[in-house]
Amino acid sequence: MSAACGPEAAEVTRQLGFDCHQVSPVVSVRVPWDLEHWTMPLLEVLIVGGAVFALWHAVRRYRAGDPVNLALWWASLVYLVVTEPPLYFPEWFGLDRLYGFIFAHNRFTVQFMGDRLPLYIVAFYPVISQLAYELVRSLGIFRRRGPLAGSVAVAFACQVFYEVFDQVGPQLKWWAWNPANRIVNQPALAAVPMTSMLLFASVSMAAMTYLVVRFTGNPPRRGWPLVPRVLAAGVLTPFTMAVAGLPASLLDGNRTGQAWVLGTELALVWLGGVWIVVAQLRSAARLDEPLSSFGRYYPALYLGGMAVFWIGALPAYLAARDGVTSAGSPIGSGPYALACFAAAGLLLVAQRAVRR
Repeated sequence: MSAACGPEAAEVTRQLGFDCHQVSPVVSVRVPWDLEHWTMPLLEVLIVGGAVFALWHAVRRYRAGDPVNLALWWASLVYLVVTEPPLYFPEWFGLDRLYGFIFAHNRFTVQFMGDRLPLYIVAFYPVISQLAYELVRSLGIFRRRGPLAGSVAVAFACQVFYEVFDQVGPQLKWWAWNPANRIVNQPALAAVPMTSMLLFASVSMAAMTYLVVRFTGNPPRRGWPLVPRVLAAGVLTPFTMAVAGLPASLLDGNRTGQAWVLGTELALVWLGGVWIVVAQLRSAARLDEPLSSFGRYYPALYLGGMAVFWIGALPAYLAARDGVTSAGSPIGSGPYALACFAAAGLLLVAQRAVRR
C-alpha cells in the first residue's frame, strides 16, 4: 500500500467509485462521458472555459495599463501550488499526524498528481478570484474606498459565489470529505467543513486580492518586476488563513465553541460585505468604472450553471435521509446555498443598477 493511499484515503475514494491504488502518478486523461456524474463534464467546461475567458480579459487589462487582473490570475495559481499538495498528500510534508487525510476529488477528464488534482480545480482558483474582483471593481469600490474595503467586499462576493459550488459538490460526488477526520472537517455545516467555508471561500481570496492590489502599486507598475510581487502574494496568502483560523483553533476539541467562532467570522464577512456594497450603491451618483465583457457575462453564466446543477441535485436532496442521499452521498446546506444564490443575484443586479 502506497503512503499516499492509506486506509482512510482508500475508503473515501471507494465511495467516489475508484481505487486510489490504481492511479496514474503524473497525469491521466479519460473520456467525459465515462465520468461518475453527468454534471462533471459540464462543470469542467464552465470552469476551464471561465479561466481562459478570465486570462483573455486580464491580458486586455494589462495592455490597457492595469496589471492587477493579470497579477491576480497568476497569484491564484501560485497559491494553488502552495496549498493543494499538503492537502492531498499531508504525509509528504509531515502533516499526516497533525491533520490526517482530509478529502479526495473524484476522477474528472484530466487529472494530475495521482488523480488527486483535477484540471478544473486548477482553473477554479483564477476563475473565482477574477469573478469576485471584477464584480467589486465594476461597482467602483476599489477606486473609491481603497484596497481594504474592496478586499472585504471580495470576501463577501467569493463567499456567495463559492458556496453555491461548495455546498452541492459532495452530493454530486465531485469530491468527498473524510468523515473520520474530526480535526479539520469538524465542525461542519451539513456536509461542508466550516473551516473550508471561511478560510478557502473568503479569507484566502480576499487576502490575496488585497496583497495583489497593494503589491502592484498605485499607479500600477508593469514589466518583469511584477513577477516577484505575484509570487509574494500567492505565497503569503496561506499565512493570512492561519491568522483567521487561530481563534477557532484555540478551542481545539470544543466543536460547539469552534462552530460559534467560525459562524461569527462568517457573519462578519456577510455584514462587512453587505455594508460596503450598500454604502457604495447609495453614494455612487456617477460611476466611471468600466464594465468588462468578463464582468458582464461570466458571473451570470457561472451562477446559471450552478443553478442547473442544483436543480439536477434537488430530487435526491429532498429525498435524503439523515443528510445522506439514496446513493450514499452527503448533502450540503440547501438554505445556506439559497441565501448565497440570492446574494449573488443581488450583486449582479447591483452591477447593472449602479450604471443607471
